[in-house]
Formats: sequence, structure tokens, C-alpha cells
Amino acid sequence: MSVTSMGEARRNRGRRDGSSAPAGPPLTAFVTSWQLALEAAAKSKRTVRSYTDSVRALHAFLVAQNMPADVEGVDSEHIRAFLLAEERRTSPVSAAVHFRNLRVFFGWLASEEERSNPNPMDRVEGPKVSKKAKTFFSDDELARLLKTCQGSSFADRRDTAIMRVLIDTGLRVSGLANLRYDLDDESHNDVFLTQRKLRIRLKGGDETWVPIGKKAAAAMDRYIRVRARHAQASSPWLWLGVQGHNTAHMTDSGIRDMVGRRGEQAGIQNVHPHRFRRSFADKWLEAGGSTDDLMHITGWKTYDMVREYTEARGIARAHQAHARLSPGDRI
Repeated sequence: MSVTSMGEARRNRGRRDGSSAPAGPPLTAFVTSWQLALEAAAKSKRTVRSYTDSVRALHAFLVAQNMPADVEGVDSEHIRAFLLAEERRTSPVSAAVHFRNLRVFFGWLASEEERSNPNPMDRVEGPKVSKKAKTFFSDDELARLLKTCQGSSFADRRDTAIMRVLIDTGLRVSGLANLRYDLDDESHNDVFLTQRKLRIRLKGGDETWVPIGKKAAAAMDRYIRVRARHAQASSPWLWLGVQGHNTAHMTDSGIRDMVGRRGEQAGIQNVHPHRFRRSFADKWLEAGGSTDDLMHITGWKTYDMVREYTEARGIARAHQAHARLSPGDRI
């Protein structure tokens, strides 16, 4: 056997028993480059952080377990061990997030030709996540949420407008938070109330127009009038804060905090922006709206998400039918 073959055999044995010498840079050496690639692809800060956190978590696990943590040495068995440990430590949902993120990461490594070995994720199955029943807002709950901010203060008008838009469109919180407002420059303005539409930037940087109803438009107009007296009225961002270090821009985390706080005031548990999105989709389908129109309004590019909500609507229809046809009620 040649010296080269003997060296390869030793490396292979080392990889199987978890004690191989590095065959390339550590995984964490690529985090910064991958972050730059994700930002160039217009991924949100939240998405970028999730992706990079998964790589760091995998690397830390491999090092702690004395497994290969270099770009060439990591194999499917090591990733399976990491995902299993994460599932036991946290939950299948958390492990599934890591699986998704690592699949994208190793795909990027392959596209950049930073790894010569086959993609280890090709031989890793994602953790099985049990499907949970989704909760939607009832009309009564939505009315109670709006009632918590029926006053005329700046925060009340702002919060009413935000919730009206969430109820009416199911916007992603990132798109809602990053609405711009500039009446002097249409190219930097996303709010067109007389036309009852908003310009929204989607994941990936695409833009789309989202319609709003008459009540949402009136609530936004009422907010914009009081916004003109805010100390940060010249801010390019529509939503302004009332406390904190950056009142010139109410971010997505600020909106999450606000709707959660309003939920507590209304006595409603688990209030968050994505629940408005689920509820909008459900109510749209319940009213007979088309799935294609729903996709345009929500910004979904595939039918995968639509199927989730059509399934939920089908369950609701079955419950309604049972209420009419219950065999037990006839006896």
C-alpha cells in the first residue's frame, strides 16, 4: 500500500471512530462568508442569525463529542448525532430548524466548491415533527384586541392601525415593520391610502402591492395625522416608537411586543403577528376567497403554505357539517 493510501485509510478509520485529524478548515471558518452571501440574497437579519447559529451549534457539538468538525470530515452520521441530541435537548421543532438551515449551508458549500466530499445532508432525513392544531382568532377576540387601543393617544392610534392591517392582510411582520412613509418622494413611500394599497418588500427583495380595506385605510390615516406631531415625524419609516433607544423606527420585535401586550390586556393568550397571518388566511378561505388571490396578498410563491390552510379549513367545514348531521343528536 502506498503512503498516500495508508494516510487515507488512517483518516477514514479516524472519521469512523471520531478522532480524525482535520482534513480542511473548521466549519466556523465559513460562517462570515456565508453570512455575506445570505445578506447579498436579501435574507432578513432574523433568518441570517438562525442559519449561522445552526452552523455554530453543529461545530460546538462536534468538538465537544470529539467528532470531525472540519469542512471535509463532517459526514451524515455526525449530523444525525447532532440532530438527535438537539431533539432530546430541546424539541423536534428546534431540530427541524437546524436540519433546514444545515441543508442550505452544506448546499452553499457545495456550490462554492469548498467541500470535495459528497453533501452529507443528502443522506440525512429531517426530524419528524408532529403536526399541531393551529389556533385562529375568533371575531370576538379580534374585537377585544381592537378595544384595548380605542383611545386617541399616539400609541392607541398606531396600535389600532397596525392591528387593522394585520387583520386585513395577514402581512409578515418584517414587511409591516419596514413600510416607508414619504409624501414628497413616491419612490420612497409605501403607503397609498386613497388607492387603499401598500407596497411590500417580500423575502428575497421582490416587491408587491397589497390591498387594504376601508377601515384599515381610515385607521392608518388617523395614525398618520397624529404621527405628524411626533418628534421623529421626519423619519423615513411609517411606524414610530414612544420609548426605547430608537423611536424613529418601530421594528418587527417592537410590533411583536406590542401585540403580545395588547393580548394580555384583552385577556387573550398566545397573541403574536403570525397568528394574525393564519387567521387572515383561514377567514379568507372561509369567505370563499380563491387560493391564487390569497397567494398574491400573502406573498406566498408556492402552494405548500396554502395547502396547510386549506386543510385547516377542511377540518372546520367537517366540524360544521357534523353540527348539522350529528347521528348522536338524532337519537
